[in-house]
This record gives sequence, structure tokens and C-alpha cells, in this order.
Amino acid sequence: MDTERETLEVDVLIVGAGPAGLACAYRLKELIEKHEAKRAAGESSDQKDLSETMIAVIEKGAHVGAHELSGAVMDPKGLEELIPDYVDKGAPLEKKVEDDTLYFLTASGKFAAPWLPSGMHNHGYHIVSINRLTAWLGERVEEKEVDVLTGIGGAEVLYDGNKVIGIRTDDKGKDKEGNPKTNFEAGTDIQANVTVLAEGTRGSLTKALVNKLGLDTDRNPQAYLTGIKEIWEIPEGRFSKGTIIHSLGFPLDSRTYGGGFIYTMSDTMLSIGLAVGLNCRNPLNDPHNLFSKYKTHPFVKSLLEGGKMLRYGAKTIPEGGYFSMPRMYGDGFLIVGDSAGFLNSQRLKGIHLAIKSGIMAADTIFESLLADDCSEKKLESFNTNFEKSWAKDELWKVRNFHQGYEEGLFSGLFHTGFQMITGGRGTKDKYVITEDHKHMKTVKEYFGQDTVDPKHDRISHDGELTRSKLDSVYYSGTKHEEDQPSHLVISDYDICNNRCTEEYGNPCQHFCPADVYEMEEDESGKLKLKLNPSNCVHCKTCDIADPYGIITWVVPEGGGGPNYADM
Repeated sequence: MDTERETLEVDVLIVGAGPAGLACAYRLKELIEKHEAKRAAGESSDQKDLSETMIAVIEKGAHVGAHELSGAVMDPKGLEELIPDYVDKGAPLEKKVEDDTLYFLTASGKFAAPWLPSGMHNHGYHIVSINRLTAWLGERVEEKEVDVLTGIGGAEVLYDGNKVIGIRTDDKGKDKEGNPKTNFEAGTDIQANVTVLAEGTRGSLTKALVNKLGLDTDRNPQAYLTGIKEIWEIPEGRFSKGTIIHSLGFPLDSRTYGGGFIYTMSDTMLSIGLAVGLNCRNPLNDPHNLFSKYKTHPFVKSLLEGGKMLRYGAKTIPEGGYFSMPRMYGDGFLIVGDSAGFLNSQRLKGIHLAIKSGIMAADTIFESLLADDCSEKKLESFNTNFEKSWAKDELWKVRNFHQGYEEGLFSGLFHTGFQMITGGRGTKDKYVITEDHKHMKTVKEYFGQDTVDPKHDRISHDGELTRSKLDSVYYSGTKHEEDQPSHLVISDYDICNNRCTEEYGNPCQHFCPADVYEMEEDESGKLKLKLNPSNCVHCKTCDIADPYGIITWVVPEGGGGPNYADM
């Protein structure tokens, strides 16, 4: 179908209003303002007029922060560099950390680690709600008269050869078959001199761009965890100060990477979650079920007793580190934040690094605008800036951390210790890993038999301490227009309904934390895949963990998805 589309031309387009994208917009506008002030005063050696520079930020969520989810304990380093007086300007900060503990959990007990690696010390940092912090940062950007356009998703990258010239936004008003409805509105082609991809983890445009241009050549593939998180209201007096609890062990076996976290946001509000590696061998790996088990541990249960769950959400976390970062620049584009893998896997922190990546991108773009040159050669200075930055220093020290756990917890702890002694190196310069989904074993390989009851280790939900996936999704505020094309695109249903059923037992129905994938019997009693895309919380787990790589997550109609609050 040929569709007439409007074209909008801007100088700089930022796709994604998360910490990285907003930091880029804020810093760039600030640099332009300072340049124009000096130029007006005759104090600038460069008289290039940047006063009419158009910067646009597009965000697929209904409002800034709606799709943001993180732990989160924030290292303030990035925000201090971006907005030094962020406290005076009212940044939403929760409790300041005073107590920091790492536990190893057994099935019924716990014991504290005798010492914490220096990177896991959080004293003095603030616990934050990332969606509230992002909303606040969005307000600061809008105060600088930068256009932040919400409810708009990036559907595809626009090219001139291999040069990125902008993006096409999502169409609105199509039915499930892709036919225009009476309210159809074609997406817009937004053309830009520089396009900054700040989509967050496993961004759909970033994924396509990396694949097209081979930006991950000679890199490790990115490695991911799925993090499940809830916000609980608890009785007052249970915690007297800002407390951070991290845990290893139960409910994860020694071969499954991940761990739990519990953060006190206030005297009566608790953030609790579990992150589970997607390089899991078990084809029935179910992060939501494991999180439910985590909450039944006597210690964890005692913290939640008498409380009430308020919010639920899920998100994938890019954990591969320095060696998994793609080339982040090219002709007409930059990649920042989680999309580029700016996350410290040992500390499980990325907010400060995302902000720093946005700052470095803005510095690079500013120099490019002054030079009227947005070529790959000019934008390569982003990588040069990164290699000289504290962000590179931090990521280099943990460059092999996640990879050290490829064979399980105990060998991973050995590698961690040796890496600390050798400045992050470990036993070799670069630990090589394979894509997460390639670790998954077939049912026969993992269980030693052709079939297994998929519910053999499922927990029973009481509706208070634990809830089913469908009930949990309600607490994420997720909404999608029902009559629209599915944003989970499956390239071969025959594999799902036949080969995958026999080989892996349809793992999508397990690893998805939102009940999007459901196996139903048809008239003949044969299992067929049914999609429930309206449940999707945009975690991207399916795009990563599917053993055949036939599921592609694309943006739904703009504005759809979770509506996170306090997450």
C-alpha cells in the first residue's frame, strides 16, 4: 500500500526520552545557549549561528517516564555532571543508603557475605524511582524549549545508502490485519542531520541498524537478564533507615545467573525484585515464577508480611559490558544508553552511565553542528570521548565480569575474585560468550526425557504475597489498543506449533513475564500458539530468549504499553 507521508526536518532527532536521550537533549541545548550568548557578546571565536537549531525528542510512551523501570540505586556522578544543582532543582530522590548487605540465600535460611566488593558499596547514594526521575528530567528539557513528543514510536530507520537520515514514526489507526481504519494516520518521516538512538534495552531500531551495518562485528553479543520488580507498601517501622539488600542463591540454581534486590524507598515503601539471566539452560526458565518463589523465602516474606503490592513491571537488562558494546557511531547517527550497553554489570547500575553517554553524544553533536559535518568521520569523536572518559574507566574494570559466570555461580565467584586482583582482566584478556538463546537446552537434553510437565515446579498463588502473571500485569498499568497489528512479529508459526513444541516445550509461554504467549488446544487437541499482545510490558525478553530467533519485537501503536508509577 502506497501511503502519503508528511516529512518533518530537524537538525537533531533523539529517539527515546529516557535518561540518556534526555541528557543528550539538555546538554546540547545548554551548549548551544552558551555558544549563542558568547557569540552575541563577541566573545566566541566561532561565529556559526546555531540559534535556529531544531532538536526533537520522540518517546513511544504516553508520557515521559511511563515506560521507565529500574532498581534503582543511583550513583549521582552522571546527574551531578549534567545538572550540578539537581538537588536544589527538586530532583525526586528517595531514601539515602545507610545500610548495605549481600546475603546468600538457601531454601530456608541466609548468611551474610563477609565483605562486599568496593563496587557494591552504596553508602550515601540515593534510592530513586527511575520513572519519576525521568519525568523530572523531561521537565528540565522542556524548560529549555526542546520539543519532547510523546506517544510516538520509531517504526523504521531511514537511509540514504548506509547514511542514516532520520526515522519513520509508527502508523496509527490500523486494524489487526494491518488495514487502515477510519481514524488512520500515517507515520511521519522525520529527517535529521544526526539521529541519536536512545531506545533503551534491545531497541528495535538499534537492533535493525546494528544488523544492517555490522556494528557488532568482532564484539561479543549482548547478554541480558530479565528483571521482575514490584513496589510494596509495608507497615511503618520495619526499616529505620535507607537499606539495600542484594542476594544470591535461592531461588536460582548454581547454573543460573542472577540475584535479588530489596531497597527501602521510604519508611513505608519497598522496592523488591529478581533479575534472571537469559543464558539459562532450562527451557522452562520462568523469571516471574522464580520471583514468586523468592518472595516465599522466610526472610523475604517477613519483610513483606502485612504489606500490600502496589506496582509490577519487568525489563531486560544489558549485562554484557565493554566487549558487548557495538560501534556506537556512524554516518548520521549515534547510539547511547542501554541501547549501546552502558551498564556496569558488577554494580548493576546504569543510570549514571546512560546520562554520561548522553552528555558525550551532545558534546560530539555540538562540534559537528559547528563544523557542518555529521559524517561518520566527524561523529567518531563520540567514541574518542568515551575512551577518555570515566565511563570507559568504570566499564573497563568490569569488562569480563558477566562472562565469568558462563559456567555458573561458583566458577563466576572465582573469576570475580581473580578479576579484582588483575584490574578486570581475569584469566584472559577477553572472555568470549555466545548469544543468550544459544545456551538453552532442549527438553530432552535438560531433563533427560522427551516430555515434562511444564507446571512441575510452578508455585501456587495466594493472591496476596504472590500473583499470577495476568494479575500482576494489571499492576503495571499496561494498556494497548486491542484492534491493532500485533507488535510481536513471528516469522514462522509452523516452528512454534510443531518443532518448538517437540524440542523445547514452547519456552515463550514460560519466559514471558506477562502472559503474552499462550499455548491453546485447537479442535483436534493439538497445541497452537495464541498471542495476547495487549498484555505486553515491553521488556523484550521474547526478542532475546526465543531459541529460534523468530520473534521480533516492534513498537506498537504509539502510547501503548505500561504506565509505570514509582518504579
